[in-house]
Order: sequence, then structure tokens, then C-alpha cells
Amino acid sequence: MPSPLPAPAAEAAAPAVLDAAALQRLQALDPRGENQVVERVLRAFEGSLERLLDQAAAAQRQGDSDSVRHVAHTLKSSSASVGALRLSQHCSEVEHRLRQEQDPGIDASLAGLQHEGRRVLVAVRRLLGTSAR
Repeated sequence: MPSPLPAPAAEAAAPAVLDAAALQRLQALDPRGENQVVERVLRAFEGSLERLLDQAAAAQRQGDSDSVRHVAHTLKSSSASVGALRLSQHCSEVEHRLRQEQDPGIDASLAGLQHEGRRVLVAVRRLLGTSAR
């Protein structure tokens, strides 16, 4: 069975949100799509992203900066691996600010992380052919 995300479709789906080269690197791990690597990775990422965004929002409301930092750290590399480079940058910024205890601007940084995270969810779901839950 061919991969559900041929390179042209991946590029056309959401070039501003997901990096096509990163998606192609994932696809190269399973060029014929026999193991559905791209779909499996994106489905796992979708689930963890949704859960972690909610977790970060709850932690922020509770003033739990350690939990927010942990979420940002967790999302940073997984986002980069699926091509959500802007989200990875937001995560890096939030993590850095919280490690350095830089309170001024942290709310804007967290809002940016949440906003970009939701954009990435939409893009991933579009690629997977699923809708928002």
C-alpha cells in the first residue's frame, strides 16, 4: 500500500505550517509506504500534541511553570521531527524563558506556542484526512 502522503500532496497541504523536507525525510524511511511510517508518526504526534497543548494551558492557568517548561521541552524535538519548525521554535523560546525565569513576555510566548500548536494540529489532520475532535 503506498504511503498516504506523497511528496507533492505533503507540499500542497500546508507548506507554511509543516516543512515539506522534514515530511520527505520521514517518507524516505518507508519509501513504498508498506509500514505506513509517515501516517503512524503523524497520528502519534497528533495525539501527543493535542494532549500536551491542553496540559500546558492547564499548567499555565495553575501557575505551574515547571510543567509548562516540561511540555515545551517535550514538544520541541517531536515538532521539529515532523516539520513543525515554527512550533519547535516557540517551544524553545518558552523553555528558555522559563529556565531563565524571564517573566516579561512569557504570556505572549505561551500564546504563540498555543496558537502555532493549533495550526499544526489542523495541518496534521488535513494530511491525515481527519477532522478536529
